[in-house]
Amino acid sequence: MLILIDFSADPLLYDRLIRRFQTAQEREAEGRAKGFSGVLETDLLRSEAKMDAISNPDPNAMMTYTRGPDGEILAEDRDEIPPNKEEGERLWRWEMGLRFMQGNDSDFDYETVDQNDDYDDHSDEQDQYFEDEEPEWVVDGTCEDGARPNLQGETGIQDF
Repeated sequence: MLILIDFSADPLLYDRLIRRFQTAQEREAEGRAKGFSGVLETDLLRSEAKMDAISNPDPNAMMTYTRGPDGEILAEDRDEIPPNKEEGERLWRWEMGLRFMQGNDSDFDYETVDQNDDYDDHSDEQDQYFEDEEPEWVVDGTCEDGARPNLQGETGIQDF
């Protein structure tokens, strides 16, 4: 089964986690799906990403890179390389999801979503819920005169 995953978010990470496990037939099918111009664009983006990874290392990146003896880009740690295709795809999806949730997906317009009240469908309901709520104590029993008992115990304040 061929799963097409967009590499352009991070071409080097895509190579490390997805492409390394593809068969020749899967790579060929991926190339056909992109077309000739897509293949050229892929090669160009991958080359630019390699140059950028070497000249401007990102300390927050999932994987870091160094230049190998033949000029290739290498992961610095063997632990960064997934053991199989399924784990590579899982890590790819995790990393892309994390980037999205942190607001680091350059292809997504966060401002449009953040400023659109149509996407914030629970805020009015949540505000109304808390406005209608009356604070109360929940304790077992009351004193003889109807007063609340003297509560003793942990204050919830760490005092060490």
